[in-house]
Amino acid sequence: MTIDPGAKRAILDACASLEAEAAALLGRLVQFDSTLGREGPCLDFVADALALQGLEVRRVPTEPDRLKDHPGFSPPLIPYAGRDNVVGLHRPRERKGRSLVLQAHVDVVPPGAEEEWTTPPFQPDLRGGRLYGRGAGDMKAGLVSNMIALKALARAGLAPAAEVQVHAVIEEECTGNGALATMLAMPKADAAIIPEPGPGYEAIYTAEVGVVWAWVTVTGRPAHVRDMQAGVNAIEAAMAVAARFKDYEAEMNRAEHVHAAFRGVNHPVNVNLGTVEGGEWNSSVPSKCRLGLRVGVMLGYTAAQAKADIERIVAEAAADPALRGAKVTLSWGGFMADPCAFDRASPIAALAERSFAEVGGGNLRAYPATGLTDGRFFALYQGIPVAVFGPDAENIHGIDESVGLASMHAITRTIALTVAQWCGTETA
Repeated sequence: MTIDPGAKRAILDACASLEAEAAALLGRLVQFDSTLGREGPCLDFVADALALQGLEVRRVPTEPDRLKDHPGFSPPLIPYAGRDNVVGLHRPRERKGRSLVLQAHVDVVPPGAEEEWTTPPFQPDLRGGRLYGRGAGDMKAGLVSNMIALKALARAGLAPAAEVQVHAVIEEECTGNGALATMLAMPKADAAIIPEPGPGYEAIYTAEVGVVWAWVTVTGRPAHVRDMQAGVNAIEAAMAVAARFKDYEAEMNRAEHVHAAFRGVNHPVNVNLGTVEGGEWNSSVPSKCRLGLRVGVMLGYTAAQAKADIERIVAEAAADPALRGAKVTLSWGGFMADPCAFDRASPIAALAERSFAEVGGGNLRAYPATGLTDGRFFALYQGIPVAVFGPDAENIHGIDESVGLASMHAITRTIALTVAQWCGTETA
């Protein structure tokens, strides 16, 4: 649908008038330490904010027993009590347009070495037009853009002429189960927008890898270091297992294994040794070591195939005489996620790109992502078009994460215009 020039100008003027409020809202959201298991207070804040915008607010629990047979389900890491997902629902007086989901996740990854941050990670700091803090880019700026875009329409005297769902979900960073639960609990929409950050520039996702999380536990034989050769060092044995995964990583990055969507991307499949827990005493041969692995899955491959590869690699390691009889076990928790391609020519993606150009943002750059998003759920399991695009975040998952406020505001304007044209408008 098209909107007349007067309505378009009113929407853009409203977005401009809300920029200070948007920056303040982002700063408030960054103050919440919404790492895994601690998302509750942030979700409560978002629920209250959506209610103040006049949206009908629903809380959606994440219930593994109901999700476990769904192909998009991942094995959970911790219980879900006290951190229900949030939906803000707009219903039109008369549906004339197409319905839409605006989705974002509130969970953030741990800040890492906090002493390395210029300012504390959960203390938002504005420097040089960028707001710094854990989650500023990934992806609380996107959540702000979703919320402020709808508020701008209301300030312009307009409302979407179709149902709009604003999803604020958990565990995008480790399972995606929050997005899955919320998607299944709500009516199927005609399209979805997820304003995930670009890699240092505004970008639209064209594809993303899948991810499998695996946990390898190696049990050795403890001994005093004076008789070290009589023991089996679990940490050294675990490192030997990890080395095999680097060989696997190299193999999966060979040209013949890389999907055409990722051609030109340097090293698209990554295997990360993310956590190591082991040992008991500096003067004792360690008896146990646990590795947490993140294994990328190339488009054209599946999480199930990667899982089988991991099982094979661990079994081969366990049988290697070089491990001197160490016991090696494998378990699963966290991502079991398939890769996904997004249709850049879909109506919602094409409209978002046109809207971004209209608001003076230039062009969204194509981004085949070597990470993953919640967009896969809508594309793979509902078959609806998804536009995953977002602002110019830097150092996500790293030190001094930040997002450009001008870029966030451009994404807000883009979403506001896209909502108006996709859903149509009625008088607020």
